[in-house]
Amino acid sequence: MAHVTIIGTGTMGQAISSIVTQGGNTVEHIGHTDTDQPVTGDIVVLAVPFPAISEIVADRGEQLAGKVVVDITNPLNFETFDSLVTPADGSATADLAAALPQSRVLKAFNTNFAATLASGAVGGVPTTVLIAGDDAEAKSLLADVVSAGGLRAVDAGALSRARELEALGFLQLTLAVGEKVSWTGGFAVAS
Repeated sequence: MAHVTIIGTGTMGQAISSIVTQGGNTVEHIGHTDTDQPVTGDIVVLAVPFPAISEIVADRGEQLAGKVVVDITNPLNFETFDSLVTPADGSATADLAAALPQSRVLKAFNTNFAATLASGAVGGVPTTVLIAGDDAEAKSLLADVVSAGGLRAVDAGALSRARELEALGFLQLTLAVGEKVSWTGGFAVAS
C-alpha cells in the first residue's frame, strides 16, 4: 500500500485523491501554502498551477528528497494562453528534476482533465494516465496506484518525453478553452 501526499486542494488534487483511495492507498492533502504541515507520503503529487512549483521547491525541497515527486502541471503562458513558457527542447518537469536532484521526478496526469479522472472514461474509452520518468521503480509504483484506482497507466518513456506530454496537455487545454472539446472529454488512448 502506498501513502500519497497531494499538495494542492483543487479539482485535480481531489480527482487524484479519489483514484488513490479507490485503490486502497492512503492520501493526505496539503494546501500549497501550508508550509507548516510536513510531507509524509512516499509519492508526492504536485497538483498546483505551474507558477507555484518554484515556491514549493524553495519551501519543501529538503522534504521531497528520496520521494517520488509527480509533476502534473502544464507550463502555460496564462496571460496569453497561446504558448508554453519552457524552451522547445525542455520541459517544466526536467527543470523540476534538476531542482530536486535527490527526488525521483515523474510527469503524469497533465494530459487528463479532472472530470475524466473522476469518471474513469474519455468518450467510452478507459481513462489513461501517461507517465514519463527516468526511474522505472518510481513509474511502476505510480502505475500501480493508478491501476488499483481503476484507470489505465501507460509508461510514456523517459523524462525527456515530458516535453511531448506538456505539449499534448497544452493542446488539450486550448481546445477546451476554445470550446472545441468539453472539459469532460479529451484525448483517449485506445489499444
